[in-house]
Amino acid sequence: MDNDNNVLAGAAQDSPAESEAPRPAGQVKHWLRKVLWEVLSTVVPALFITLAINVFVAQAMVVDGPSMQPNLYLSERVIVEKVTYRWLHGPRRGDVVTFDLPGEKEELIKRVVALEGETVEVQGGRVLINGQFLVEPWVTRPGEPSYGPMVVPPGHIFVLGDNRGNSRDSRYFGPIALQQVKAHALLVYWPLDKVKALW
Repeated sequence: MDNDNNVLAGAAQDSPAESEAPRPAGQVKHWLRKVLWEVLSTVVPALFITLAINVFVAQAMVVDGPSMQPNLYLSERVIVEKVTYRWLHGPRRGDVVTFDLPGEKEELIKRVVALEGETVEVQGGRVLINGQFLVEPWVTRPGEPSYGPMVVPPGHIFVLGDNRGNSRDSRYFGPIALQQVKAHALLVYWPLDKVKALW
């Protein structure tokens, strides 16, 4: 009986070892396929959603240059949204917008000061709309060149940098077409001590 008990005990001890035996190749392939599917079904949609948000909804951009000082400084990070102009309404006076310009690799960022059909003039950095000085609640820095008067054509807007003496804007390249406008700048999010909403 003792021998039989020893045999049974030995058999019981061998069972876990058998369960830890290497998986057959078919099981490994099945497991790898399952893991791959889980990754693809999670990562690919996430990448697609991120891309869709960047293209159609919002994205971050880095300020490049001094033209929007003192409201935007070099290397500050800005959130821009793309929904408003696509679905709700066009740019409005005072909006800070990003747009494409032929010959430029990166989008530019400026402020809308005049709309289609308006007569715009710039005198020493101050803006006149239809012969009246524009009240600008945002801070600007005066500077040349002066410009105009000229009538903004249909389907266009006139943009200036807030740093009027150090900005290449519509005084140089003229009004920009609404089709060139890409986004509406909403707020500065970096650096953290500079976080603020934009007009």
